[in-house]
Amino acid sequence: MTLPTVWLLSAYRADSHAAWADWLTAEVTAVDWVVRELPGRHFRWRIRGNPLSWLDELPELVPARILATSMVDIATLKGLHPRLARVPVDYYFHENQFAYPVSAQQVRSVEPQIVQLYGALAADRLLFNSVFNRDSFLEGVDELLRRMPDAVPRGVRRRLAPRCDVLPVPVQAVPPARERDPRLILWNHRWEYDKAPEVFADALVRLHDSGRDFRLALLGRRPPRETPAALTRIREMMPERIIADGRVDDARYRALVGGAGVVVSSAIHEFQGLSVLEACSAGARPLVPDALCYPEQYPGHYRYPPGDARALADRLAGWLDGGLPEPVDVSAWLATAVAPRWRSLFSPDVVTDEDLS
Repeated sequence: MTLPTVWLLSAYRADSHAAWADWLTAEVTAVDWVVRELPGRHFRWRIRGNPLSWLDELPELVPARILATSMVDIATLKGLHPRLARVPVDYYFHENQFAYPVSAQQVRSVEPQIVQLYGALAADRLLFNSVFNRDSFLEGVDELLRRMPDAVPRGVRRRLAPRCDVLPVPVQAVPPARERDPRLILWNHRWEYDKAPEVFADALVRLHDSGRDFRLALLGRRPPRETPAALTRIREMMPERIIADGRVDDARYRALVGGAGVVVSSAIHEFQGLSVLEACSAGARPLVPDALCYPEQYPGHYRYPPGDARALADRLAGWLDGGLPEPVDVSAWLATAVAPRWRSLFSPDVVTDEDLS
C-alpha cells in the first residue's frame, strides 16, 4: 500500500518547533512525510522570505496535504507554485504575531501579522496549541481590520472561526525524582524579554531578604552576547542558594525538574507554556501569571497578578512556610492524551478525503 504524502513545512526550526516536528514525523507513521525546514534565526527575514528560500527546493510531486506552521507564507507559496493551488493545507499556530510582545530593540511592523492572516485565509484548517492562542489570533484579526483605513472586507473572522481547532503540542512527561525538594524553585525558560525574568528576580530578592530558606535551579537558554541583568542580580545577591545555573545535559535536567518543588513563570508571552507543563508532569507546583494560556491550565490558587513581583514573593513565602499545595493534573496536555488526536488528523482516510480540498 502506498502511503499518502504530506509535506511538513516549518520556516523556523527553533527549540519547541523542532521537537514538535521530530515527534510528529516519528509518531504519525500512516503518511509519507516530506519535511522542509529553515533554521530558527533571522525571524523577520524568515517569516517574509521563506517562499524565496524554498523557490527551487520543493518536490515536484504534488502532496495529498500540506501541514505548514504559521511562520510559513503559505499564500505566497501557493501563488508561486500553481500546482499546489488545490492541495489542502493545515496551518499550525505555535504562536501568533497578534499577541507576540515586541521588545524595545525590535521594529514594529504589521507584516508578520499580515503573513499569518493571508496564510489563515489560504488554509483549510487552522490548528492552535491553546485556546488563548486561537482567541488572541481571532481578536487580533479584528483589531488589525479596524485599523485598516479603507476597503476593509467584511466577515473575515466569521470566515476563519469555523476552520479553527485546538490541538496542543504534546508534552513528554518527566518522571518524578525519588525525593522532592519542596524548597527548590525552578526556572526553566529562556532568559529573554518575553519571559520577564526581572519580575522573577525581584520576587527572589524579596524572598531572600525575608530570610526564608530556599534553593534555585536556574536553567534555560541565555542570550549569547550579554548576561541578562536579572540573572546577574540573582547570582550576585544569593549565590549560596543556586544549585544549578545554565543549560545542563538531559539527565541532569530531568533530575532537577523531577525533584523541584515549585516551577515559576513570569512570562508576558506564552501560548502553551511547555516548560511549566513539563515540570508539572513531574510533580512541581506551578506559580504562573493570571494571563496568557495559564488560566486554561491551572486553577486560580496557582496564579498571581501578572508582573506583580510582590504577589509572587508572597505566594512563594506562603508555600515555603505552610507546605506545597496539591500537584496539578496536566494529563490532558501530555503526549499520551494528545498523540491519538494527531494520528487521527493524519490518518490516510482523512488525508486523502477529497471533501477537504
